[in-house]
Amino acid sequence: MAGNNYPWFQNPNPRFQNYNFASSSSNQHHGLVVEDQQQEDNMMIKEQDRLLPIANVGRIMKNILPPNAKISKEAKETMQECVSEFISFVTGEASDKCHKEKRKTVNGDDICWAMANLGFDDYAEQLRKYLNLYRVFELERASHHGKGGAKSSPDY
Repeated sequence: MAGNNYPWFQNPNPRFQNYNFASSSSNQHHGLVVEDQQQEDNMMIKEQDRLLPIANVGRIMKNILPPNAKISKEAKETMQECVSEFISFVTGEASDKCHKEKRKTVNGDDICWAMANLGFDDYAEQLRKYLNLYRVFELERASHHGKGGAKSSPDY
């Protein structure tokens, strides 16, 4: 991203963080030296871990489209990058708030606050409504199943 027009955007995995641009080494290839293959492998794992599973992204995309619509691999990958970055962006803002308040756990209210704080007011309002409904559902489920009952995800 030339000129970094978005100061809030910080790439968590800079592409060349594990490379040494020194000019002398026995493993040199065009001036670029991989210092440690294991560090490079770990960086790739971290990159994969920061993205939502592409099958889930594709399934969500398919749900909104007509049944005969096709989605290219490139479109799924692009959406995967976008939604993963969005989630990281909002979660980072919520995490900063928790850190300032000396709390270790990010909760639903923190996510709603972060979305509103970042300018996603309409989404924050809808998310807060959903969160309140979810909490009511959980209370009702707990009262029906008792405190020691098996817990399962809601079916919606």
